[in-house]
Amino acid sequence: MPKERGQKVIVSNRKARHDYSILDTYECGLVLVGTEVKSLREGKASLADAFATVDDGEVWLRNVHIPEYTQGTWTNHMPRRTRKLLLHKREIEKLIGKTKESGLSLVPLSMYFKDGKVKVEIALAQGKKAYDKRQSLAKRDAERDIRKAMGRALKGRFTE
Repeated sequence: MPKERGQKVIVSNRKARHDYSILDTYECGLVLVGTEVKSLREGKASLADAFATVDDGEVWLRNVHIPEYTQGTWTNHMPRRTRKLLLHKREIEKLIGKTKESGLSLVPLSMYFKDGKVKVEIALAQGKKAYDKRQSLAKRDAERDIRKAMGRALKGRFTE
């Protein structure tokens, strides 16, 4: 069987980019059991309430929901168990220092297959206030209006 190549996104956490200001991102490996991988290959997972913590020099992914594999037997996994993230020691030390600062947290942005292995992209993030969210929405709307106007101008359809 040929080896898998490329990247296939399983699930992404779009709400995280809305609720947090992303400061830095990291790609992590994930320690999984067989039925979890099979369930992920079916494209089933949820990062809705997920977060990562640093405990005793190790990074753990919590509250990720990977449903039980439908054809699994008694060896099936717990859907919301805590899973270990695989990072280099220097990266973990850097994260320990940054998360000690107030207001910074580790949020998973996406989960994907990369060359046949499950990877998680986590971000060092700072929570946004309500007015920050409104500002980013207004900025996005203004940019969309500008793109529309530029498109019309390039096509020769000017509207006042």
